[in-house]
Amino acid sequence: MHDTSTGSTAKPSRRTVLTAGAAATAALAVGGPALAAGDVDDKKLRGIISRMTLQEKVGQLFVSRVYGHSATAPDQADIDANLKDFGVRTAAELIAKYRLGGVIYFVWAHNTRNPRQITELSNGIQRASLDQPRGLPVLISTDQEHGIVCRVGKPATLFPGAMAMGAGGSRADARTLGRIAGRELHAMGIRQDYTPVADVNVNPANPVIGVRSFGADPAAVSRLVAAEVEGYQHSGVAATAKHFPGHGDTEVDSHYGFPTITHTRAQWEALDAPPFRAAVAAGIDSIMTAHILVPALDDSGDPATLSRPILTGILREQLGYDGVVVTDSLDMAGVRQKYGDDRVPVLALKAGVDQLLNPPKLDVAWNAVLKAVQDGELTEERLDESVLRVLRLKAKLGLLHDPYVVPGGVDRAVGNLAHLATADRIAERTTTLLVNEGGLLPLSPASHGKVLVLGADLASPSGTTGPPTGVLAGALAELGFTTTVMSTGTAPSAAVIDRAVAAAGEADAVVVGTYNVSATSSQKTLVERLLATGVPVVAVAVRNPYDVARLPGVRAYLATYSWTDVELRAAARVIAGEVSPRGKLPVPVQRTDDPTKVLYPIGHGLTY
Repeated sequence: MHDTSTGSTAKPSRRTVLTAGAAATAALAVGGPALAAGDVDDKKLRGIISRMTLQEKVGQLFVSRVYGHSATAPDQADIDANLKDFGVRTAAELIAKYRLGGVIYFVWAHNTRNPRQITELSNGIQRASLDQPRGLPVLISTDQEHGIVCRVGKPATLFPGAMAMGAGGSRADARTLGRIAGRELHAMGIRQDYTPVADVNVNPANPVIGVRSFGADPAAVSRLVAAEVEGYQHSGVAATAKHFPGHGDTEVDSHYGFPTITHTRAQWEALDAPPFRAAVAAGIDSIMTAHILVPALDDSGDPATLSRPILTGILREQLGYDGVVVTDSLDMAGVRQKYGDDRVPVLALKAGVDQLLNPPKLDVAWNAVLKAVQDGELTEERLDESVLRVLRLKAKLGLLHDPYVVPGGVDRAVGNLAHLATADRIAERTTTLLVNEGGLLPLSPASHGKVLVLGADLASPSGTTGPPTGVLAGALAELGFTTTVMSTGTAPSAAVIDRAVAAAGEADAVVVGTYNVSATSSQKTLVERLLATGVPVVAVAVRNPYDVARLPGVRAYLATYSWTDVELRAAARVIAGEVSPRGKLPVPVQRTDDPTKVLYPIGHGLTY
């Protein structure tokens, strides 16, 4: 079924893939046929484990990146990257070498070009694993949070991100997002999604979570986390609540440093714990750890990922969670600063982790775990506990019955018109109108026909088809406005500001996108100069809603919480009055002159 000359996967019939999947796992089953889809039988799973070699058990605990669009015939640049990182050429060779239990897809690893290609890559990975002696299906994962973090782009359906969903406040919409997004991932062979973000973002300066969080109210975050979990898992995709025990109150990005959360135990119970408790109550399949220091929970100085008091004492024993625990990526500074890459995976397993995600040096990590068992630091029984949890999840998802997906199904499931229309309607319910002095909005082509659209042409997340200024201008043009576009960047120079002011003089209105405006940002100067022209100015905060506090003279201010197409198109419809804004702030916006005072509280949002 596989053409190694092209790397393409043939279109097997449904009967063919069912037979292939069942036959591959039947050889492993003890005392009967292969597990049926969704059937979790610990006796049979333990039978599978008893037949595995130690090396195979170690491999089941690792989830690795791999480069290339094909499991057997990647491009030369990806072959070179695989050789450099792993000493192999392809995903198939990587799986054969390490007997991996999981693979994670990234855009930058060239895994996610388009839905049909993703489907063929997934089938190729499964075939490579099942071709091995005692081969087991691979659990394929990705970070498809929506909003600013998406690994699978168009034509897949892209939804508003978490903070936008928090502004919408609808459990039904969150459940629908999970159900549709899960169905599309499932069709591409991706069966574990590292979402929802369960962190409560109580720190406006948080550089790594921010709009990836549903908001600052633990109860509201809990409701939406549980709803998304239900939606994803109803579609046969394992949801993953992250980042335990809570990454919402930090000013350090754990990709580049080692954050400390200074909450007391009581504060943690009140602020950080509720969404994770809600996820556990909703039957969450996996929980991701955080590379953060929480002295109130463990005063050893170790990150939570390596903390037995946190992962076993609190998560397992106190919260009663017995599902899969996966680390955040092990290539991040937060987990590497105290220990070397050989010690981190061993300590994580000792703490209670089951899946070791994306170690920077897979050979070092894999061999370190193997040696720890051989030397007696880790027992094989401890490995068996985690392998059992991983296999339980694969069995629940039906992977042990049929790991393949039918390529033709992806065209019907991914990005269909009904899904796209649903995403647009949800986005309209999240757009938040923060300021509308004198009823400036909505604008109409009759009175404000010529619109200048300014802002930063930001690096595009997968949910965008082009620069945000162009997307917003295009959406306004479709609604009858004549638009001019000008990129001004996140730090416009004096010359750029002068050109923008001159262009504003030829317009009936200006729409300017703001991006994380700071006290010293030249974006402030740009907006102030535009206001001085007397031309009506509408500002759109395309990431953090806190921008509004730094620009008090703006008469109309919207928050979209991201610059993805679906949110910018919704903002255009709100600006034009095609729909009324319905979003409510899910975080408070503090005053800049006195951060102890609130300028706009949680729940603020205007309409017309």
